[in-house]
Amino acid sequence: MFIFDLVCLFMYVSASQSVKKIIEINPYMLGTMAGGAADCQFWHRNLGVKCRLHELANKRRISVTGASKLLANILYSYRGMGLSVGTMIAGWDEKGPGLYYVDSEGGRLKGTRFSVGSGSPYAYGVLDCGYHYDMSVEEAAELARRAIYHATFRDGASGGVASVYHVGPNGWTKLSGDDVGELHYKYYPVETEVVEQEMAELSVA
Repeated sequence: MFIFDLVCLFMYVSASQSVKKIIEINPYMLGTMAGGAADCQFWHRNLGVKCRLHELANKRRISVTGASKLLANILYSYRGMGLSVGTMIAGWDEKGPGLYYVDSEGGRLKGTRFSVGSGSPYAYGVLDCGYHYDMSVEEAAELARRAIYHATFRDGASGGVASVYHVGPNGWTKLSGDDVGELHYKYYPVETEVVEQEMAELSVA
C-alpha cells in the first residue's frame, strides 16, 4: 500500500505469499506486482533502467506519468503473447504525486486509490468504507493494513506481508511490514474464557 502526502491509496493483493510484491524502481518511484512474478519483476527492472537512462540524458527525473506511459507502451507491444502483468506505478515528481494502473494489455488508468490482485474486491470494500480525503498519514497507514488483512483473510490465494509505504516530495519511505497472520490477532484478539467446573459427587452403588 502506498500513502501519498495528499493521501492517495494504493494496495496490492497477490496470490503469492513469499514474493516481494513492491518493487523499488528508483528513490522516488515504486511499482507493484500482481500476476506473473517473473513478468512483473522483469518489466519493472526494465522500466528502472529506462528511467535512469532518461535521467542521464535529460538531466532530470522522468515523471510518473511518463514512466507509466512508457511501461504501458512496452506491454501493449507484447499483448497477446501471454504476459500476465497487473501493476501500479506510484511516485512523486515535479508536479506532485502520481498513481497509475498498468496491465499487460497496455491499459493505463490514473486514480487516487487502486487495488489489484485476487483479493482486491475485499480490499476495495474496506477502502471505500474507510477512505476520506483529509486522512492523516497514520490513519491512512492503518486503513491500508486493515484492507490488506481483510483481503488475505477472505481470499485463500492471498497472504504474506502487508507492506505500507509513504511517498512524499523527498521520495518513498517504508512505514511497516507486518505479517498478516499477526495482524489477525491484533484486530481480533483471542479472549480466554474462564470455565468454572463444579465438582459433582458420584454415588457409589
